[in-house]
Amino acid sequence: MSKRKLNRRQQWRVEKIQKERASRVSRKDQEIDEKLSAGELGTEQEGQIIAHYGRQVDVEGTTSADHDKQYQGKVHRCYMRANIDALVTGDKVVWRPGPDGDGVVVARLERENALMRPDTRGQLKPVAANIDYIVIVFAPEPYAHANLIDRYIVAAESTGIEPVLLLNKTDLLNADNAPRLLEMAERYQNIGYKVLTASTVDEDGLTVLNQLLDNRVSVFVGQSGVGKSSLVNVLLPGINLRVGELSEQTRKGMHTTTTAMLFHLPDGGDLIDSPGIREFGLWHIDERQVAEGFREFDGLLGGCKFRDCTHRQEPGCALREALEAGKISPERFDSYHRIIASLDEF
Repeated sequence: MSKRKLNRRQQWRVEKIQKERASRVSRKDQEIDEKLSAGELGTEQEGQIIAHYGRQVDVEGTTSADHDKQYQGKVHRCYMRANIDALVTGDKVVWRPGPDGDGVVVARLERENALMRPDTRGQLKPVAANIDYIVIVFAPEPYAHANLIDRYIVAAESTGIEPVLLLNKTDLLNADNAPRLLEMAERYQNIGYKVLTASTVDEDGLTVLNQLLDNRVSVFVGQSGVGKSSLVNVLLPGINLRVGELSEQTRKGMHTTTTAMLFHLPDGGDLIDSPGIREFGLWHIDERQVAEGFREFDGLLGGCKFRDCTHRQEPGCALREALEAGKISPERFDSYHRIIASLDEF
């Protein structure tokens, strides 16, 4: 469907709004520069972004022998200088406190990694940084698609973040859905992934989950409605994120968490709760990276008879030989090809 063409008046209004926004940003940057020049801001401190709100972020002061301890553990709403690259929850930054409990982020420290996803225009956008685990949450409802789980896994593998699978809402397992879900979980365990189970209703598996998250920075991802916010409410009593109910018509989750936020777990770990998404694109990843995101392909890539092997019907295909030998599951192999096919759609 072609985009609706704007008339002259509509185009003028769009341009006017864009100019007004640019003007506000310019004025704020000028105000920040004036405060810096006038010495109105405090000395540089280190901190970590725990929430992001457009041009503003919440920065929590972190421990450093060279910095003022009075800011340690305290949260300040900070503006970002225009010359700083995009910041996300989990980023470690240098900031300067203001006189009114606010502050200004003046630099971003080097990232260990960043979880990326394309926006609607296909441009890469970081959603969280400095992560140890990406916990892929799935549940009996809404319907758990293995291909969506594989997309999360490939995305995690491509950024060097360890994926962990969590089958949530185990209290909803029954004779109809349990065989498929437990078989899926076993399939991932067989290729070396950590797979946990949990239920916030009967508190099944929460102790093991807490032990995994201890002293790590983790992010929960998965379809809306799989219970990410419910898990956070149990793991962090008092946080009380608004928990959305499944739509009775679609059996899909209603989006409830509006911004990625970092929370401290009682045992020392951190948890980033990010907005629920129903589909995770891999438009920024090429075919080679997708293949490298499948652990069971290790040692086989590059072993095909033809260098341009598509791993479909070509003779001497190392992946197909492994498939026939039972070393690669048919479900994962099919999922791989579905992800490859989706790359051509964009």
